[in-house]
Amino acid sequence: MADQKPGIDQGLIRDLANILNETDLTEIEVEQDDLRIRVSRAGTPQYVSAPVPLAPAPGIASGAPAAATAPAAESARNPANTVNSPMVGTAYLAPAPGARPFVEVGATVKEGQTLMIIEAMKTMNQIPAPKSGKVKEIVVQDGAPVEYGEALIVIE
Repeated sequence: MADQKPGIDQGLIRDLANILNETDLTEIEVEQDDLRIRVSRAGTPQYVSAPVPLAPAPGIASGAPAAATAPAAESARNPANTVNSPMVGTAYLAPAPGARPFVEVGATVKEGQTLMIIEAMKTMNQIPAPKSGKVKEIVVQDGAPVEYGEALIVIE
């Protein structure tokens, strides 16, 4: 009994579940201090009482098939060159369906240039380049769901 965890705010969980019911989202995640709460239609809520890493740890699958097949490639990436998702949502590589992508592998980007859009709660969020450089790899597919901290693009 000495290892009791602090109480989880049940009202917050209900509010997050209501947001899922009011939108087309399948999951939502919030982070405050060292607590992260994820509510998902597909499964049960997950509670994490530990510091959250900026990138997924090798060997921890997020349930996506690609995560299970690419841990070696992900561990070979330099974290300093990887642009990670700042939110949960859907990644779009172009401003509109059928349009040219914002960036392509081999392209030179400038700091602040839009790399892609992540749609979250029906809001389109531009993801800017954190630094200037050359696009080495685009990790996500157009229209793919992304998690917080997931690798999006590698810029050298």
